[in-house]
Amino acid sequence: MKVKLAYGRDGLSIDMPEDRTTVIEPHFTPGLPDESAAIRAALRQPIGAPPLRDLVRREDEVVIVFSDLTRPMPNDRVLPILLDELSHVPRQNITLINALGTHRPNTEAELRGMLGDSIVDHYRIVQHDCLDQDNLLYLGLTQFGHEIWLNRTFYEARVKILTGFIEPHFFAGFSGGPKAVLPGVAGEATILGNHSGPMLAHPSTNWGITVGNPVWEEINEVANKAKPTFVLNVTLNKDRAITGVFAGDMNEAHRRGAEFARAQAIVEVEQAFDIVITTNAGYPLDLNLYQAVKGMSAAAQIVKPGGSIIVAAECWDGIPDHGEYKNLLHQAHSPQELLSIINRPGFLLRDQWEAQVQAQIQLKADVYLKSSFLSDEETRKALLKPCASIEDTVAELLARYGPQSSICVLPEGPQTIPVLRSA
Repeated sequence: MKVKLAYGRDGLSIDMPEDRTTVIEPHFTPGLPDESAAIRAALRQPIGAPPLRDLVRREDEVVIVFSDLTRPMPNDRVLPILLDELSHVPRQNITLINALGTHRPNTEAELRGMLGDSIVDHYRIVQHDCLDQDNLLYLGLTQFGHEIWLNRTFYEARVKILTGFIEPHFFAGFSGGPKAVLPGVAGEATILGNHSGPMLAHPSTNWGITVGNPVWEEINEVANKAKPTFVLNVTLNKDRAITGVFAGDMNEAHRRGAEFARAQAIVEVEQAFDIVITTNAGYPLDLNLYQAVKGMSAAAQIVKPGGSIIVAAECWDGIPDHGEYKNLLHQAHSPQELLSIINRPGFLLRDQWEAQVQAQIQLKADVYLKSSFLSDEETRKALLKPCASIEDTVAELLARYGPQSSICVLPEGPQTIPVLRSA
C-alpha cells in the first residue's frame, strides 16, 4: 500500500505491505470557511474576557508574543488581523517578540516568510534572548523551587498578548497558551529548571496531560504570574488550515482549545506494533533532529518493547550545530550512558530535555532515522541507526520480527497522538 509521509516541503511516498500495515492519522477537521472572519469574531467576542479593543487604550505599550520558525503557526494569516484590531494604537507603541525560548534567532528572510513583509517593515520586532541578563527580570521562585526570569520588555508592558497554536505536546501536555511565556520569553535558568531531568522523568510528563504534570503546572504558574492580558490561539489540520480560534482569558481560552485539539489529535489503538514509522509533520517542524524527537515520542506510545521506530525527518538544519543537544549526544556512546550523564546530581544543560526524551525512547525501542541531510556517520554519532530506504529497513525488520509482525504508520507524526486503548 502506498502511503505519503509528511517530509520536508514535498512529502515522501513509501510502499508498505498491505496485509500488516495500519495507518493512523489525526481525525480530519476541515478548515474554517472564512479564517479572517473567525479570527476577528474571536477577538470581538472572546472567552472569559472583554473584546480586545476594549482592553487596549491608545497610549498603552503593547507586546505581542509570536511563535518562531520551528512552529507551524500561521503568523502571516493571524497577526495582520490582530494588528488591525489594534489600529487605534500607534505602531511605535507595539512590539512583537519572537518567542524563541532557547532556539536560535530567525533570519530576516525567515521572519519575512513567517510574518510577511508589511509587518517586518512597519513594526518593531524583538528576538527574545534567554541569555540577555540585562533584559531579564527576576520574579522569585516557583512552587518547584526554580527561579523565574522573564523578558523585561514583555513583563513591563501594560498589554501582553500571547499568540500561538494548540496541539498535544510530548512533555508539556499541550502547546499554546502559557507556553508563549515559558519557555517562549523566559530566561535560560527558568527553562532549564522547568525542563530538568526530574521534571521530565515524572510519569505524568507526557502527551495531552496537564493535571499532575509538573512541567505544565510550572509553565502555567509562571505565565499567570506575568498577568497576560489576552491570548489568541488557533488549532490547525494537516493542511495547515485553521480549524478553531480560541481567544480571550489565557486559562479559559486555552482550556477550551486544548479540549478541541485533544479530540482532533488523540487516536486510540487496540494493540502495540513491532514497527512504527513516524515523521515530524514535515516542514517546518522537521528542520532538525532536535525537533524530530517529538515524532519519535509519538511513535513510542504504541511501539512494543524491543520494537523499532523509523522516523522520517528531512533535517535541513542538521542536528543542529547551535545549542547543546548535539554536544550532549556526542558525549555518550549509548542511550543508557546519555541518561546517566543527564541524571547526575545538579546536572543542568541547555537542550538536555530533548536528549533525555530521546534516550528514554531508545531504552524501549531501536530508533532509525531517514534524513536527506544527515550522513550515516552523523546519525550514528547521534546514537541513532541510519535508514537509507524505509522499505529496505522495514523488510529487514520484518525478517527479524517474524511472519506475525505488525507495522503502524503515522504520516503526520506528532500531529497524531496514538494511545493504547487499555492504557
